[in-house]
Amino acid sequence: MKNLHRTHLNGLRALEAVGRLGSLRAAAAELGVSVGAVSQQIIKTEAQLGSAIFERSGRGVVPTPLGRRFLDRLTIGFQTLDTAVAMALHNDDSVLTISVAPVFASKWLVPRLAAYARAHPETKLRLEAAIDLVNPDSSDIDLAIRVGEGGWRNVRSEMLLPQEIFPVCAPALTDRLKAPRDILKAPVIRDINSNIDWNVWLKPLGLDEQELAEGDTFTDAALCLDAAIAGQGVMLAWHTLAHDALRAGRLVAPFPQRATTRFSYWLVTSANRPEPAKVRVFKAWIRAEIDAMLAESSQFQGRESP
Repeated sequence: MKNLHRTHLNGLRALEAVGRLGSLRAAAAELGVSVGAVSQQIIKTEAQLGSAIFERSGRGVVPTPLGRRFLDRLTIGFQTLDTAVAMALHNDDSVLTISVAPVFASKWLVPRLAAYARAHPETKLRLEAAIDLVNPDSSDIDLAIRVGEGGWRNVRSEMLLPQEIFPVCAPALTDRLKAPRDILKAPVIRDINSNIDWNVWLKPLGLDEQELAEGDTFTDAALCLDAAIAGQGVMLAWHTLAHDALRAGRLVAPFPQRATTRFSYWLVTSANRPEPAKVRVFKAWIRAEIDAMLAESSQFQGRESP
């Protein structure tokens, strides 16, 4: 690796970031420096290399033919370094880092973590709220919990819970909901960012979403849940979102029918590293919690429709 002594690592980082992100400004934002500093790093490193990596134009910087080949290899090299750093971070067995969707975390997981801490005081949890799929090999994430269809490449994914949906509402609205068809006359709460529509639940019952009444709309499932608790209407919920509110009596599920979506909850870990004990312990714990929730939820199911 004697050639590395001819250039500064910060300069190579600047070249790689500009090549990957396509602009000086984006590279500066990622590296946490000014655009001018990135530009100076590029000039200095090109001089050390004795070759132009970028061509300057009115539209910005564009890799030269040599630059394209050079930058491809540079990105691979920095990815390898990033993976090595992540491996070192994963070496701390006392901290378990979990990436989880915000709604799942706030409405289901976080209220149960005190019980986990009592059972496993040797492990400290660190939660990161995110919805994008993470790469456990190039981050410090030990485990991710995601909703989707599974089948993601380059990770190990294990199904935790199939997603079932069903209507919920405040207890005061149940007198208006004797049969599923009555939902067509009730105010409906909608999550405009949801990728699940009402027809998943309605169609098997011979009903159609187009017949639903108007109601309030929100951009977040947790806000929809709060609106339902406040009595603003009926929403389409699922176990991990509504279970605790159903258990507390703040919501009811007026009908027994459940509809399975194409989505499930998945436990996502590295496909390339041995699974540490702290991950195996957490997986066993969360599976037991899910089983307990499902067993308990049977008492919240609504009455059979006539």
